[in-house]
Amino acid sequence: MTISVGQVMARLTALLPGRTDLAELRRDPRRDLLAGLTVAIVALPLALGFGVSSGLGAEAGLATAVIAGALAAVFGGSNLQVSGPTGAMTVVLVPIVAQYGASGVLTVGLMAGVMLVALALLRAGKYMQYVPAPVVEGFTLGIACVIGLQQIPNALGVPKPEGDRVLVVTWRALEEFARNPNRTALAFALAVAAVMLIGARLRPTIPFSILAVIAATLVAQVAGLDAAKPIGDLPSGLPAPSLSFLDLGALGTLLAPALAVAALAALESLLSASVADGMTVGQKHDPDRELFGQGLANIAVPLFGGVPATGAIARTAVNVRSGASSRLAALTHAAILAVIVFAAAPLVSKIPLAALAGVLLATAIRMVEVGSLRAMARATRSDALILVLTAVATLALDLVYAVIIGLVAAGALALRAVARQARLDQVPLDRGDHSAEEHALLAEHIMAYRIDGPLFFAAAHRFLLELAEVADVRVVILRMSRVTTIDATGALVLKDVVEKLDRRGIAVMTSGIRPGQRQVLDSVGALELLRLEGREYATTPEAIQGARGHLERAGVMPPPARTRRCISEETEETVG
Repeated sequence: MTISVGQVMARLTALLPGRTDLAELRRDPRRDLLAGLTVAIVALPLALGFGVSSGLGAEAGLATAVIAGALAAVFGGSNLQVSGPTGAMTVVLVPIVAQYGASGVLTVGLMAGVMLVALALLRAGKYMQYVPAPVVEGFTLGIACVIGLQQIPNALGVPKPEGDRVLVVTWRALEEFARNPNRTALAFALAVAAVMLIGARLRPTIPFSILAVIAATLVAQVAGLDAAKPIGDLPSGLPAPSLSFLDLGALGTLLAPALAVAALAALESLLSASVADGMTVGQKHDPDRELFGQGLANIAVPLFGGVPATGAIARTAVNVRSGASSRLAALTHAAILAVIVFAAAPLVSKIPLAALAGVLLATAIRMVEVGSLRAMARATRSDALILVLTAVATLALDLVYAVIIGLVAAGALALRAVARQARLDQVPLDRGDHSAEEHALLAEHIMAYRIDGPLFFAAAHRFLLELAEVADVRVVILRMSRVTTIDATGALVLKDVVEKLDRRGIAVMTSGIRPGQRQVLDSVGALELLRLEGREYATTPEAIQGARGHLERAGVMPPPARTRRCISEETEETVG
């Protein structure tokens, strides 16, 4: 299938903002401005913390929050989505930084942005609905664990050990802390996390994260605590856009990491937008347009030294709870962060790293929805297994592999469940217009089976084993009117059954084959085999009559009484 330039341009135009978006900005600007201010206060420590955790520094997190927050708000598919650096993306970026350095991360972000735009043009957003809930809950739990473990070095006040495996780095940080304990840093981290968690329970509307960070910064400065290491110098403003980081020769080696980043950005952004829809009435995001907006944001962010961005579930939830009704709230959040970057960089640079670690520790704990996990664990054993498998894979491997493993496991278990629904039941023969004596004789030589459900690769061979055990009959009738679907494997198994039983002198007849299943059967020769033998019938009574005729020709059953009378009369006329 070829796609013309005109079709691409038409599709691109459909993804751009329209007059409706502009009209919605005027719906309730006061509430949107206040919601944007609230989100900015919550987002500031998160942006700083995720920037530090990614390995590119706090300034990268701020640049991402400003650029991605603005562009995704304008071009995205959700009126309420707030985008920026996230913990899930940090989990993926840490090994990329370790292997390819800062320039590799920026190049990966740019490539991922192009991929997201391509996915939007291909209308791939609708496939998000096929990700099972246990996979989503599992990788969310895994991400929360990884984010928490990533904060251990800064929370303990020790230099970050070498390595890209979070469990290894955490263990080495604990060993270093045991040798040289920094109780001040640990106290800062635990105090900030405790204030956030307790405060959120008592007064959910108050942004305790920023209050705790401000308090920790003041205490560190007034007391002159050297052990509370600050973020360090931040530039007063965003850097000029540049492509100097781009290494065209390395694009091939960075393709796999870029695919991972694009997959995560798509998954997390669409999930976050779905969460926003569920928290409101009358809001519904456009998944393809959301991918387009995230793609543009990730193309632009690396030019300013930022890390790849996604829709942020926590900040989006705060935006909705604060009363946001349009994109103006997310734009306000980005604008306020930009003002902070230009006007308050010296103050922000004094925030202790341990305080940011406490913010992210509390964020990781709040990401775990105990009620959802308990519901998934109680639903079915398969759901619990998928959840645990995805979470463990996220912790031991990485997020993209974890999602793939979760999807494969979910697909395999779903196929297993569907295959178990398929049944092969022996059923009694319909009496029809046969006498009791004829019916008993037919039942002695004919066995009828009804196939219920799908006849496909996961279940077909079980039918073959069951039918292969048929003995002491001359005809097998397969009633197929209740077969819901059939694939090539099922058709081949049916053909194999016909041939094997035929070699044993047992004729196989079918009834009720649906029109939509004839093509598959015909493609493997099963239908042709039945036609040649004259053993395919529209209804079961017709198949029984055909079986009776087969038994008559074999001399197993006498012809019907009416037929016998006709033969006798013809004989008498001949003799006479």
